[in-house]
Amino acid sequence: MSVKMKRYLMYVEQNYSFAILRPIQQAILNRGGEVAWFITGKEANKALIAADETLLLSVEDVQAFNPIAVFVPGNVVPDFFPGVKVGVFHGFFTGKHGNSHFKIRGLFDLYCPQGPNTTGPFKALADKHGFFRVVQTGWPKLDPLFQANNTLQTANQGINKEKNAPHKPTVLFASTFSKIATAAPLMFETIKRLSATGEWNWLVTLHPKMDKDVVTKYKSIEGEHLHYIENSGVLTALQAADVMLCDTSSIISEFIVLKKPVVTYKTLNNGEHLINIEDINDIENALGTALTRPQELMDKIYKFAEMIHPDRDGKSSERVLDAVDWFIETGYKGLKKKPLNLLRKYKIRKQLGYFKF
Repeated sequence: MSVKMKRYLMYVEQNYSFAILRPIQQAILNRGGEVAWFITGKEANKALIAADETLLLSVEDVQAFNPIAVFVPGNVVPDFFPGVKVGVFHGFFTGKHGNSHFKIRGLFDLYCPQGPNTTGPFKALADKHGFFRVVQTGWPKLDPLFQANNTLQTANQGINKEKNAPHKPTVLFASTFSKIATAAPLMFETIKRLSATGEWNWLVTLHPKMDKDVVTKYKSIEGEHLHYIENSGVLTALQAADVMLCDTSSIISEFIVLKKPVVTYKTLNNGEHLINIEDINDIENALGTALTRPQELMDKIYKFAEMIHPDRDGKSSERVLDAVDWFIETGYKGLKKKPLNLLRKYKIRKQLGYFKF
């Protein structure tokens, strides 16, 4: 008697979702399962589907595919999709949007947070609401960073370092798109000047929603000592960099997990694990200090990394799949019914043009 193949759906609204979901896809394929993708939002994101990936084009296609789980690195999921609705988060909690990270929208069955600082609040909310479960798994996006057979590619990213060449520190500048938090427009002239000296290698990556004019400016200064990194190459950039320069972005936490120092400019979420400056003229000195890795700072970085993402085995995706199996077998028992959420559900149906019941 043949065993029925498990089917899973990847739900995408933003292009950064691919880096989060593809490690889960690989874990599913390794287990002999089947994966399909559903993309809403920007039509251009459909072009990011690989030749060997399956794209479903309609709600009816999704229902026919009949997945046992839907993985979502976002805030909403269609209630009329089959399967366990699983929140796998689009980033770490940064505090820049207040407590919206912990806003419960009544659509998910299972949340898979990255570490204790998110697991605790979500478990408290699960106890309060009673209609979803929480299992700490780690973040699938980071699996490639910690896997021994790392498959991250540096080709065509401008990150490769020549063999036997003297080590030159690499600075990664990353910035969020939010107008109240981004430092990208303000940093441009300083980064242009510092990269021109050739003292350090520079990598620049900006949020996918960043103003296109700002992105164009940074791409215009690419050269021997500065390379612009597209979103698909961010993990490689995190590995290659020795220090990060940033504002208020969840990518800070991704870098901190690697136990490397971060310099922030007027961050909205300061902490002892960061070197925060209030004057752009202090950037060069702050980066210089960070590159010396002061022991007191590194101790605080280690402590913070353990709080946000203690798992470094590259198996977060496996734990997510195990959590789904557990939920299907026993985890759902005793849960209350989800709230009606009529307005939010109507908005989702309107977005997808689906009004069947």
